[in-house]
Amino acid sequence: MLRSLRIKNLALIDDLTWELEPGLNILTGETGAGKSILIDAFNLLLGERADKSLIRDGADECVVEGTLSDLAHLNGLLEESGLEPCTDGELYLKRTLSVSKAGRQFINGSPAPLQVLKQVGDLLADMHGPHDHQSLLSNESQLKALDAFAGLTEEAGGLSLRYSAILKIRQELEELNRAAEGDLERQLAFLDEQIAEIREAGLNPEEEQKLEGDYRAGTHSQRILELGGSIQNLLVESESDVSGLLAQVQRFLHEWISLDPEAQKLADANASIVAQVQDLAREVTDRADATELDAERLKQIEERLNRVQSLKRKYGQTVEAVLEHLVELETRREYLANREVSSRQLKERLGQEEKEFKRQAEALSRQRLKSAPVLAAEVSSQLRELGFKRADFSVGLASQELRREGIDHVEFGFAPNPGESSKPLKAIASSGEMARVMLAIKSVLAEKDSIPVLIFDEVDANVGGETAVAVGHRLRELAKAHQVLCITHLPQVAAAGHRHYRVVKETSKGRTTTSLEVLEGKSRLDELARMLGDKSQTAKSLAESLLKQFQK
Repeated sequence: MLRSLRIKNLALIDDLTWELEPGLNILTGETGAGKSILIDAFNLLLGERADKSLIRDGADECVVEGTLSDLAHLNGLLEESGLEPCTDGELYLKRTLSVSKAGRQFINGSPAPLQVLKQVGDLLADMHGPHDHQSLLSNESQLKALDAFAGLTEEAGGLSLRYSAILKIRQELEELNRAAEGDLERQLAFLDEQIAEIREAGLNPEEEQKLEGDYRAGTHSQRILELGGSIQNLLVESESDVSGLLAQVQRFLHEWISLDPEAQKLADANASIVAQVQDLAREVTDRADATELDAERLKQIEERLNRVQSLKRKYGQTVEAVLEHLVELETRREYLANREVSSRQLKERLGQEEKEFKRQAEALSRQRLKSAPVLAAEVSSQLRELGFKRADFSVGLASQELRREGIDHVEFGFAPNPGESSKPLKAIASSGEMARVMLAIKSVLAEKDSIPVLIFDEVDANVGGETAVAVGHRLRELAKAHQVLCITHLPQVAAAGHRHYRVVKETSKGRTTTSLEVLEGKSRLDELARMLGDKSQTAKSLAESLLKQFQK
């Protein structure tokens, strides 16, 4: 669950800390007070796309921090990404947006790539907002929802990968056929020319670095000789060179040994240093002499470097990439030269892949057919709780030609009244009906979901009365297995919360700021009365009865 959320310099928020509880957390407030900013902040923390326009005017950066608990099961993913595991199951997330610099993100105190934060975020929370209604209107999304309900997402993903393999083989066959129809001899000659050019160069990945070093040293050989001479002087050739000083040290040590035999190890160490100085002097001389290249050798190195660079420009960014391209060219040449064998092998592979794809698609279809009526029944049950006493929800499956998703075409249908035929969801005209149908579907899917935090942003729009009470009960029921955050304008839904927060917008000294209040007792009754449209005693009594209804 999300335990705390701290937001600094985000939109209308100056510095706000939100301490949350398990169960159903309700957010209310006047329109425009900034309720959705809190959800936006949480989404930032989960790795969603960042918009720098959210940074508060006058601030250089905004910061969002969050602490979540009971997440020890994420340790494997964190350790694979080189991040610190959760201590006692507690996960700490932080994200910053800057006006002038790149944003940063941290997981358990360690810098983390945004894609890792997004990967973790996808396992932490699920957002259900008013715009999500559109997503479940497409047949593709409905099929994904059925697969999610039935636990078939992995099988559907495997089917999709096999379909991609089939498309790749078909593309190779088409290319081979086009090659056969074209001037094959010209293509082979062109490949031979490229292969010969790379082979004749005799590239070696280790050669380039040495060539560059030798060329750079050769062009500065005069200065290198001067430096070598100066070093040689200091080491062995001047009146007070290092070698002479060490010899003097050795004489003193020999006298010391006559007085203290244990000093022998000091003399041995000094002798070793003398030998190292002499070796260094020889290596300095040898290397300095080696950099002195004649004009012809320097020209050869330059020509060789130019040849390597030319091949890199044509065939790859590095020598390794050029050599990899050579293997690809040789493979393609053999492929085209033996096109009849290649074509036969590709067709055999294609047949095998298509056969296996069909087998998997049919197996997946049987599982979908088994789960479709179960999903329909569970959504219908939810709809009855949401005010549709005799409504019918259906999950229709029809066969189609083989596609990436398999052989199934899914259509969610809805009949609000007995005697009416079921119609596709996209044919629902009433926004209130649509909101309740979507809440029912999302509720059923959420109960099958292991994601700990569910966010509902005004999914209760366009409903009211007894239906709104039913929505409150549904959200409260979901909160038994999940932590639920809900933004609402309905007092019937707000009364269902285990914890109620009010978002307030205030203006002081020419600046507008959004703050958060925890509502309890009288303050909560006052807020529910405001949402009922009247702060009279009658409204407060109604608010109190709503609270008691859910407290039962």
